[in-house]
Amino acid sequence: MYKISSNHVTKMEPLTFAELDMQESDIEELLRQNIEMICDEEESMLIVGKQVKNASQGRSDLTAVDNSGDIVLIEIKRDKRDIESRAEAFEFQAIRYAASYATIQDPDDLVNKVYAPYIEKYRHEFEDEYRSLTSVELGSRKLIDFLEKNEVLNEFNQQQKVVLVASDFDDQTLSAVSWLNKNGVNMSCYKLIPYKYDDDIVIHVDKLLPPSHYDDYYVDLIHSSSHAPTRKKGTRTPRRSLPRIKTMLEWGVIKPGDIIGAKDQNDEGELLENGNILVNGIELTLNQWLKKVYRWSSVQTYAFAVHKESGKTLSQIRKEYMDEI
Repeated sequence: MYKISSNHVTKMEPLTFAELDMQESDIEELLRQNIEMICDEEESMLIVGKQVKNASQGRSDLTAVDNSGDIVLIEIKRDKRDIESRAEAFEFQAIRYAASYATIQDPDDLVNKVYAPYIEKYRHEFEDEYRSLTSVELGSRKLIDFLEKNEVLNEFNQQQKVVLVASDFDDQTLSAVSWLNKNGVNMSCYKLIPYKYDDDIVIHVDKLLPPSHYDDYYVDLIHSSSHAPTRKKGTRTPRRSLPRIKTMLEWGVIKPGDIIGAKDQNDEGELLENGNILVNGIELTLNQWLKKVYRWSSVQTYAFAVHKESGKTLSQIRKEYMDEI
């Protein structure tokens, strides 16, 4: 990271959260409110728990459900030093917690054991949704709505995922996670690297594991032109490489002034030249707007943004154009 001021370039040195006097709980709260930091516009995620106890009195940091219907366990450590000082390996602690979530039988079970207590704890964040509903009723309604809109109600909790987060990782953890991934355990490692910029803290997010394939980057290079990438029909484009809204505007498949609606909702706004959307006179990114509409922690932007004129989602328009090319 470099800071450019006039003609002077200064290298910004990475820090640790410990050096910034931030505790693990601070990072946990940061991610609870901004989970899109570790997921992208092709994912939806609903935070359903924080500091959840299992039968052995262990506490998992954050719990979520993603757009595949899987329960996601998010475990956080400040830095490499905190990871290495633990008696139990970071990744094995997370696996133990994830194993307890495998016992969740159905959405109601998750609501009763995890989501309803979470809603009760953060009741002030749900006040406009409560009305006369209990925490269990609201949790059930929100979770079922999330699963149905993502079309994964019948796939609920068929597997569990683990996400490890820290400002840095030790080699043993990375080695173990690589091996676990190779053997079918869905586990990711994200580095949240803090930098000091004047009075602000800038965080660079780097996904270490699982690694991206070389093809992901080859496709991105093609995206730098105004043409869509050439690929064989029926082959799957890696999520990381899928073109974004600005590229779709360059292709001309959508244009500034088009009306974009939220899938299965009455909310809509005007698409702007920069790829943002104007809603009631307020400019927002598509993801910011959709999060407000659905009240999820993060939203699959392209699957839930509907081009009003064609009646197709941005994801459908993108796929059709790429298939034609």
